[in-house]
This record gives sequence, structure tokens and C-alpha cells, in this order.
Amino acid sequence: MVKLSTLCYIEQDGKYLMLHRTVKENDINKDKWIGVGGHFEKGESPEECLLREVWEETGYTLTSWRYRGIVTFVYGEDVVEYMSLYTADGFTGTPIACDEGELEWVEKSKIGELELWEGDRIFFELLENEQPFFSLKLVYNTDDVLEYAALDGKKMKDFRRREC
Repeated sequence: MVKLSTLCYIEQDGKYLMLHRTVKENDINKDKWIGVGGHFEKGESPEECLLREVWEETGYTLTSWRYRGIVTFVYGEDVVEYMSLYTADGFTGTPIACDEGELEWVEKSKIGELELWEGDRIFFELLENEQPFFSLKLVYNTDDVLEYAALDGKKMKDFRRREC
């Protein structure tokens, strides 16, 4: 099964807006902290999906964003997801409650203390280091263990236990 999605980290005052996924019982992201975003609807471009998902989950309309990279997730034998990764530093609107969990502004320096996917730590480091547009491949087994990571087509040798 191939999926297409977006993920956005909205920045303000040295913080990212993080979503603590606590609501849905059968959520692959259950109890993890992630950015906001979701799956493409039919005919959407990555930017259209980004803008719609951010508005639906936060109540914000983005006014300034950057396409930072493409992340290929392989999960077990059956799932491949291509995720367009964005950061945003401009928005308008009034925040709303999210039906997928709690939204919280988290200091960038504290992100590493959160319950994250191991691969997310890699792209947080790339974002922090202002890595130019990148392609990151992350392969997880069905026990949620990151088994392989490649950056721009080259296997990453030291991808375990990264700090943000």
C-alpha cells in the first residue's frame, strides 16, 4: 500500500507546534509527538494538502512555509509512505482544539525529551542544521524499530539514538 502525506513543523519564538497523538486507539502514532499534517485527498498537490491539514488540525492559515524534504517511510512488508516535510514560520487565525490529540508549543531544545519516532530525530537534526532539500528513507519493522536510514540515497551508518 502506497500513501502520500504531508507533515509540518510550525515555528514561533524558538518553539515548534507539536501534536501529542492521544485520541485514536488504533493510531500508529499513538502517544507519539509529531507535527501537523495528514494524507492527501484525491487530486491534491503537496501544498494543497499541507494548507488544508494545517487548517483542519490547528485553525491556522499558513502564510509562510518551506518545503524541506521528502521522507520515504517503509513500514513492514506492506506500507510505503511518501511524506512531504515542511516548516512554516508565518500563519494567521485562531487556534482550535485538534481531534487527534493535544497541540502544544514546545521549545526546540526540549523536542528530544518527547516520545518521538526514532527517524523523526534524524529529520529534526537535518532541519536544525538547515540541511538543503533532502530525501530521507526510513525503514521500520512492525515492532516500530528503525532498521535502516538513508540520506540522499546514501546509507546512514550512525542513525540510532540521535538527539534533537
